[in-house]
Amino acid sequence: MTTQILLTGGTGTLGRQLLPLLREAGRKVRVLSRRPGEGADGVEYVTGDLTTGAGVDTAVNGVETVVHCAGSAKGDDVKAGNLVRAAAEAGVRHIVYISVVGADRVPVTSRADRAMFGYYAAKRGGEIAVAESGVPWTTLRATQFHDLVLLTARQLAKLPVLPVPAGTRVQPVDSGEVAARLVELAFGAPAGLVPDLGGPRVYGMDEVIRDYLRAAGKRRPLLPMRMPGKAAAAMRAGANLTTAGETGHRTWEEFLAARG
Repeated sequence: MTTQILLTGGTGTLGRQLLPLLREAGRKVRVLSRRPGEGADGVEYVTGDLTTGAGVDTAVNGVETVVHCAGSAKGDDVKAGNLVRAAAEAGVRHIVYISVVGADRVPVTSRADRAMFGYYAAKRGGEIAVAESGVPWTTLRATQFHDLVLLTARQLAKLPVLPVPAGTRVQPVDSGEVAARLVELAFGAPAGLVPDLGGPRVYGMDEVIRDYLRAAGKRRPLLPMRMPGKAAAAMRAGANLTTAGETGHRTWEEFLAARG
């Protein structure tokens, strides 16, 4: 009998790559979405809202494993809390959660920190909600996706002068490789906090911006800026980089080349 898996965030960057991998493995998949979707073969869409909790009880009903990829820089702890409460009541056997490297090391204490680095606090809140749910769990922390770094570079490149956080490094990882790892974890036994997954190389933020400008055929001056606050200081110290764990294979340069 195939395992019933609930996927949240199935239409996001990670979820779009995770869904076909789950289907290729022969699993029945249910996707929780805020908007009605059309199910492909073996995919059931359920409408619900993790922020309010509406429809979540229906989504987890009869499910053995939940892969929780839905998240944002605001309210991730609330979304995870609503999901895990419903999962516990429904007898879900395994929750797999995707978090971010540095969630426990980037202190977000001020309003300025929340504006720039709120995602880390949100993910940490989600981690705690999952770990305290009473449902067996697995959490994977990954570094920044290539896709997010590219989005940041594109947005900055719209400016005549590009402000770049001085001293900040990134370790971008391929979201497809993260999706493949999540599939392995979903099919395995609950393992708690597993080793981090990071990209194969560490870059200065100025490096990735220059790489993008070259690839896009653009010229812009860069203005290094030292960001204030404890969170920014933690980033300069490498809190967002893997200190131990597993390393992906696809580099930032290869990702850019594939995007043309």
